[in-house]
Order: sequence, then structure tokens, then C-alpha cells
Amino acid sequence: MLPFLRTDLVALAVYKSEDHLNSSDQSDKLDANEVSLDLPQWFKQKLAILVEQEIQANRYPDGEYLLLKQAIANYVGYGISAAQVSIGNGSDEIIRSLLLISCLNRGKVLVAEPTFSMYGILAQSLNIQVVRVPRLDNFEIDLEAVNQALDGVTAVFMVHPNSPTGNLLTEKELAWLRSLPENVLTVIDEAYFEFSENTLAVELADHPNWVILRTFSKALRLAAYRVGYAIAHPEVIESLEKVRLPYNLPTVSYQAALLAMQNFSALLENISDIQRERESFYQACQLLNLRAYPSAGNYIYLRTGKDAEIMQRLKGLGTKIRHTGGGLRITIGTAIENDRTFVRLKSLL
Repeated sequence: MLPFLRTDLVALAVYKSEDHLNSSDQSDKLDANEVSLDLPQWFKQKLAILVEQEIQANRYPDGEYLLLKQAIANYVGYGISAAQVSIGNGSDEIIRSLLLISCLNRGKVLVAEPTFSMYGILAQSLNIQVVRVPRLDNFEIDLEAVNQALDGVTAVFMVHPNSPTGNLLTEKELAWLRSLPENVLTVIDEAYFEFSENTLAVELADHPNWVILRTFSKALRLAAYRVGYAIAHPEVIESLEKVRLPYNLPTVSYQAALLAMQNFSALLENISDIQRERESFYQACQLLNLRAYPSAGNYIYLRTGKDAEIMQRLKGLGTKIRHTGGGLRITIGTAIENDRTFVRLKSLL
């Protein structure tokens, strides 16, 4: 190992993104919780005109992103102002910034696993201790365990609904979050808000230590553009802005996100279709006596007892899914993709 490299990074695994489809790969890509339908052609044409006529490639982006912040505040509602919004190059960048302002050199971060892996990966990259508490069999948080593990914790990360398992926070879990002291940064990741139609944004005014994370990558179909945002108390946002890298969002991503906010109703018209497909897929898994779990996201989580084998064999049949958290996470795709996946899954079982 080169002597100038941090020795603690040896044990840190590189995050592996899912396989990307190339032009010759006809697989159903249901492994990254993306929306299977691409952006509509009219949206792409409008964006192309903006790129051609509005963007000067030799100029840096507008690093304040004020128009986008105001559009997001209007979209979120509940009296949220532009001063309560911070923009990130994907939610991952904001997660890293939240760790910088709350835990670096002073505290630990707590997560309940299985959950989104980047919380732990980013914390470890900053040499921040991660307190990992296992979930119960139904994937609810073990409240007794987390209360016993809070000593020295300065940030808690929870997903609503959880990824990969799909369950929303229960009333008991919400009561626990509300009871956390104000010296604990409480991050509620609502990446799948548009699919679950459940949000805690209405309570932000009552909890200055809360941060809600959202993304343009899922329901709004801008995964290629990498735009995420945080909504929080203005003092939290001010701290995030202090550690945010300058010009962190490329101009084309900024324009795409702004266009999405101007047309969000049209972009979200397919949400009800995804919700129906999700329920149908879950019910079909029940008929097969699969250990599948109800989901409020755009995915279904199940366990078969031979998950790694099932994932590889499905990949060989033309369906890519994710093996994570001791189970299989299957993105809800188009009706045709879902039918093919179920037929292939049934043939393996």
C-alpha cells in the first residue's frame, strides 16, 4: 500500500453500481429502482432547445440555483421556502455533506439495516463510526435496540419507505423520531415519496433537527442527470451550502430539473400504473407462496432462501434484479417486463 494512503480505506469496498445495458443487451433492467419508461419525446425536445439556445458551454453554471430552489419549494408545499432547500449532485452528495456538518470528528451515525448502503459507505469514507442496528423480522426498527445504541450518535438516517424492503415508517417509529433530542440530526430519506404518497414535510417546522431528502432520479425519471435535494431548517441549509462544492450541478442537469418542476404533473402521470403493477406483482408472489413483503416504493422485496442463485439465473434468462440486504429487490417495470419477470421467476421455483 502506498504510504500516503489512509490505512482504514483498505477495508472499505468500492460501491458497485448495477450493470448498465448496452445497445446489444435486451435484458429487462429491474435492478436499480429506475422508472422503465424514458422521458417523453416532448420533454427531450424542449431540453434540447434549452441546451442549444440557453447554455453557454464556456460558462460555469449559476451556482446558486435560485430558480430551481423556488420551484422545489413550491412543489413540496407546506410553507417551505427557497431558503430551506439545498441542491445536490444526486442525493449521495447531500448525504455526504450532512455527515460533514454533523458527525465529522465529533460523533457517530446510526442506521437500521437493511437499508440504503450509501449511508454507511459515505460515513466510513470520512472515518465516521457507523452504528448498525438490525431490523425486526417485519423490517420495523427495533426501537429498544436503537435507544440503547444512541450514545455518541449525532445523526440518524431513516428511509420512508425503506430501501430495499419497501416498508413505511410506522406510527411508533415516527413517535420515536419525534422524540429524538435536537442535538441529533434526523435525516428522513423520501426518495420514493411520489410512489408512496407519504411525506413528513408537513412536520419540518416543528423539528429544526430534521432533514428530508428527495431525488429527481426516481419518479421524475432524471436518473442520468443526477439531481437531489434537501429540505430543512434554514440554519441546516446554510451549513450544507458552506460545505457544498461550487458549481456542483452541471447546467444541463439544472435545466432538466427546472423543466421537470415546470411539468411535474405530466411526468408523474404513470405513477398510478406503477402502483397498480406493484400490487399485482406482490399478489402474484403471494400466490406462489413466495416470502414477499408489501411495498410503498416502486419495487418489491422478497426472500427465497437461495437469493444469490435466483438473481444469477434470472440474469441468464434476461431479467436483472438486485441481491441486497439478504433478499431480492425487484424494480417494478412495465407490465410486459413484470409479466416476463414473474414467468421466469416461477420457472426457477
